[in-house]
Amino acid sequence: MTVNVDPVVIMKQEVGKAAASRVKSDSIVGLGTGSTTAYAIEYLGERLRKGELKNIVGIPTSFQAEVLAKKYRIPLTSLDTVDRIDIAIDGADEVDPNKNLIKGGGAAHTREKVVDSLADLFIVVVDSGKLVDKLGSTFLLPVEVIPMAVAPVMRSLEKLGGKPELRMGVKKAGPVVTDQGNLVIDVKFDRIDDPACLEKTINNIPGVLENGLFIGVADIILVGEIKEDRPLVREII
Repeated sequence: MTVNVDPVVIMKQEVGKAAASRVKSDSIVGLGTGSTTAYAIEYLGERLRKGELKNIVGIPTSFQAEVLAKKYRIPLTSLDTVDRIDIAIDGADEVDPNKNLIKGGGAAHTREKVVDSLADLFIVVVDSGKLVDKLGSTFLLPVEVIPMAVAPVMRSLEKLGGKPELRMGVKKAGPVVTDQGNLVIDVKFDRIDDPACLEKTINNIPGVLENGLFIGVADIILVGEIKEDRPLVREII
């Protein structure tokens, strides 16, 4: 019986492996969130099991990353016990030509920004469909907000030219709740001309914890592509 393997799945696996292969022994590793990063976590566990890697510890950016790390027997630690992060691997929902990102499709962008920003080397793993000319082209901007401030924050976002919507759960009644117990507002902007300025402006709105603009944080983008039904990994530095 012939088994058809989805080339997109293989491509994500290859990008995840390419990122995980850059991790060295004796490293503190930021473990990101998302389907492609999940393959990187799996491959890190495989490298540990085979003895290719020794003495690494992970810092998860979400409950999902924590569960996967435990599944693949990657030791975990926290920011309370370390003074550095050597390398972080994470996905993105959009990447612009300046390596700026929109993240937060998994509602984990606050913890992701903390971990990814602290890393000496931050590697982003994406497929080519995440590459855009301008941020906000295809993906709404997530904003994490404390529950009591949802209404005033939405009004403030409207004044900035955005169209905000509270993110609702799928297969769950009510809104999405983050790992911090907060809510997520997804905002549509017709254009984001100055993402660095918008990131700071939104974060200065009282009640906002963090938004999904990651400006000047990424070091390397690993892009998975499919050409002639073959998965390829391209590097953007």
